[in-house]
Amino acid sequence: MRVVLDSNILLVAIGKRSRYRPIWEAFINGKYKLILSEDILHEYEEILLEHAAPNAAELVMEIFLESPDIIYKRVFYYWNAIKQDTDDNKFFDIAVAGNADYLVTNDTHFDEAKKLSFPLVTIISINRFLELVNNLQ
Repeated sequence: MRVVLDSNILLVAIGKRSRYRPIWEAFINGKYKLILSEDILHEYEEILLEHAAPNAAELVMEIFLESPDIIYKRVFYYWNAIKQDTDDNKFFDIAVAGNADYLVTNDTHFDEAKKLSFPLVTIISINRFLELVNNLQ
């Protein structure tokens, strides 16, 4: 399974006491592949430095650098699918470029992209992805 995680999803999934921790653990255990771009990697690091526990950003970035379950992609076409918050387009665009099975987000700005028939990106909530991950166990 190939997945793009919005930064808000990564942030809540890495917490040791988070109910969404199984999402992070499933990644660590090789249950799915995470699709990243340089832009997304930088955003992850920025969000983690600002909102996560001390040293979390460094640890997560190190895991990403060494994980065999990371798929690095470059975006060659910008779909501009999200008009309300254009910064979110990087997640949509990498989902298309990486042929993602799921883009996981709770951000309502993605609602307009859910209506697109082309390119088709399956956008799901964190709760739905948690169900999928729990079924992989």
